Amino acid sequence: MKIKEVKDLSTDELKQKNMNIAEELFRLRIRHASGQLESPAMMKNLRKDIARIKTVLREREGEKR
Repeated sequence: MKIKEVKDLSTDELKQKNMNIAEELFRLRIRHASGQLESPAMMKNLRKDIARIKTVLREREGEKR
């Protein structure tokens, strides 16, 4: 997910997307721990997506103040 795509989403959509990605990351961590994960790079990409979403949410929170 690119930063442009993240900025185009509404705040509610970002919060929902963050929850979905966090759940997916949790499932990947379990698969990684059991040795069933084929691509550990997927975990890295999801962590970066979460960081992008949180950054945009924090920026928007700062604008309201």
